[in-house]
Formats: sequence, structure tokens, C-alpha cells
Amino acid sequence: MAKISQINRNKKREKMVAQYAAKRAELKAKAKDPAVPVEEQFAARLKLSKLPRNSSKVRIKHRCDLSGRSKGYYRKVKLSRIALRDLANFGQIPGMTKASW
Repeated sequence: MAKISQINRNKKREKMVAQYAAKRAELKAKAKDPAVPVEEQFAARLKLSKLPRNSSKVRIKHRCDLSGRSKGYYRKVKLSRIALRDLANFGQIPGMTKASW
């Protein structure tokens, strides 16, 4: 089980990303638009850098929904490899069986 503080920190980042998503997208579009004057592009980049760092999407860490583990994470099922194996062994994931040959 991951530390509760790590899990809560990641949830806080997810909230902040959602909160600033529209403003961040608007500033990024303005900064990349070649039709906008260079001074306005620069101003948009400065405003973008003034936003909180945790409002950036790349700072969110993928974590297992059950254990909070960050390593060995399967995006498709949002579980770590260990939690996935446990659920599969108990037959709680439809269609998933233990390999045998």
C-alpha cells in the first residue's frame, strides 16, 4: 500500500489540472499561434509560467486504484500488476485466466 500522503497529493494534482485546463489550453494556443504578434505570444508564455506547476497534466502520476502503487501500472485496467494478478487468481476479472501450457 502506498503512503496516503502520496495518493492524496496525486488527487490534489488531478483536481488542479481540471481546474486550470481551460485557461492552460487557451494560453498554449495563443503562445503557439503564428498569427498572434510575438509580444503577445511572449506574454502568453509568461502567464503560462505563472500558473501553478501542479496544474500541468504531466505531473500526474498513474497509480493503482486499489493499492495506490505507482510502478507496474496497467493503464487499460487502472491496476498495478500485483493487484491485477490477485483479482485474476480469484476470478474477479472476466475473461482473464492464469496461463497454462
